[in-house]
Amino acid sequence: MAVVTGGASGLGLATARMMRAAGATVVILDIGAERTAEAAASNGLHGLALDVSDDAAAEACFAEIEAQHGPVSILVCCAGIATPGSVVRRGEPMDLAEFQRVLDVNLMGSLNCIRCAVPQMIRRGRAGPEGAEAGTIVLTASIAAFDGQVGQAAYAASKGGIAGMVLPLARELGEHAIRIAAIAPGVFRTPMTEGLPEKSRDVVFAAVPPFPKRAGTPEDFADAVGFIIGNPMINGETIRLDGGLRMPARL
Repeated sequence: MAVVTGGASGLGLATARMMRAAGATVVILDIGAERTAEAAASNGLHGLALDVSDDAAAEACFAEIEAQHGPVSILVCCAGIATPGSVVRRGEPMDLAEFQRVLDVNLMGSLNCIRCAVPQMIRRGRAGPEGAEAGTIVLTASIAAFDGQVGQAAYAASKGGIAGMVLPLARELGEHAIRIAAIAPGVFRTPMTEGLPEKSRDVVFAAVPPFPKRAGTPEDFADAVGFIIGNPMINGETIRLDGGLRMPARL
């Protein structure tokens, strides 16, 4: 049983569709109840509304998922936001709440869902055959974690946190037969990037890899998730999915 956060659109929806096509029962989680229900109904999925940064709501949501569909075996965290902005603007400090919100959704939101899914994976593993994999977790980092540009301090910090916690979590969860890895996409066309302010959007899409000379697609990301799920030797790793792109400080 698979859960995909940010599953109502973009990378998450493509991933949910991929796993549904492979025969999995898939629950998508997203912040809007109406859009989540619509995406679920039109793609043969199950859907629940969730703000991933809300700890109590996440606990209740994952408990409901287990009660209805059984324990989670795959968790893919795609929920995220990108709010560009300089730390100092026209000589004035940025609103700290803007920075905090990006961390709360992208970094803490991922950890929030991990902590709720892992106990279910452990119970599943104990009930299954000895030596079998109990669960797989795939997180969404970004090349901004490594090549963050001017104005991306909050986003880069949140994605750097994702990349930084993958190995220690793999070491911790390995004793329970749970794997965890992350994907760091480059320039991808998603509702998040399309929804950036026009100037920021132009900067993002001006940076395409040398080959293939195009932005990535949600289906490219879903293919990478499928590869991670299917290969038991991928663990504790962040995989750059960027076509060889290395972002400059600014464009």
